Amino acid sequence: MAHALRNRRWYRYLSHFCRILFAMTFIVSGFYKAIDPWGTILAMRNYLVAYDITAPDWLVTTLSIWLSGAELMMGCMLLFKVRIRMVSVFATISMIFFTVLTFLSATVVPVEDCGCFGELIKLTPWQSFAKNAILLPMALCFWYRYRPDRMFAFSKLEFSLMCLFFTFAMSMGAYHYLHLPLIDMLPYKVGVNIAEEMDNVRAHQSSEEVVLIYRNRRTGRVREFALDDKAWHNDKRWEWVDTRVESNLHSVEPMILEFYISNHDGEKTSEILSHKGRLYMLFMANSDYSEKVQECFEAVENYAEQNGGSVIYITPEDIADSPSNIYNMDAKTMKTILRADYGLVELEGGTIMAKYNYRDIPY
Repeated sequence: MAHALRNRRWYRYLSHFCRILFAMTFIVSGFYKAIDPWGTILAMRNYLVAYDITAPDWLVTTLSIWLSGAELMMGCMLLFKVRIRMVSVFATISMIFFTVLTFLSATVVPVEDCGCFGELIKLTPWQSFAKNAILLPMALCFWYRYRPDRMFAFSKLEFSLMCLFFTFAMSMGAYHYLHLPLIDMLPYKVGVNIAEEMDNVRAHQSSEEVVLIYRNRRTGRVREFALDDKAWHNDKRWEWVDTRVESNLHSVEPMILEFYISNHDGEKTSEILSHKGRLYMLFMANSDYSEKVQECFEAVENYAEQNGGSVIYITPEDIADSPSNIYNMDAKTMKTILRADYGLVELEGGTIMAKYNYRDIPY
């Protein structure tokens, strides 16, 4: 009976559909995590904190790069039909694990963002669970379809493709960890004026919308209209019931509003954003950095001095008796602005002109 089911035409089409859709989902998810491994690291740390698990930074970094690379690799192997029997086993196991994990995140161990699609698509815990609950039956479908195949019977072409996909996927994550994301999906993109964006967000948050509630005189059905919707003007058809004013205030502030800089004298955000001329902001996760980082920072200082710019250091550390050009910022905000432990952000009139990992600083 099982053999007959596998060979039914409708089941073959269904398994192919599930395989392709599953593969594309994993490719998109893995790609956007691979080009932003720092985002995956932050998401993984959120899970570790939620479950009260302590892990060294190097292990979290390695697992984050491996996870994004493994998703991208599995998606490519499924799409190009490379050892589907083997990949389907790993896909099914991983989906069982993540379905349980996201269910726990939505219920007893809350985690705000699963990081499933990096910064491309933000999902709530329940949305993440629903997504996994849909993907799990798909994985089971093509796993069952290819169950009779041998798991490790690689042809030369399949082995070559697997090695190619593995090298590509892991190299993507490693490269973007050492440099900056290929696609910046965060609020602090090059070209963004931070002060203007903060004002726009505040204006949007404090805006109010008038909702008009009318009843259809013929059917009795109630419908809501926006104030600029002229359909409710037909008083022969619509009877006024109520008017409601809705506020667009958000319970969670958008990330752009988390931009806050201070020093021992207090808040300096407005001063920094209104600074005239080019401002070179050197980001450092901590003050214990290598000679290579020191050389890069000194090169920026020399370049700024020669070109009439100003240099400040940004750190989450509270450094006693720190020089006047050292400012403080929340560590999470720093990682949102610049996906690196050490690097350079150039501002001019509050506009982000350039961003560099310290390895790529051109001065």
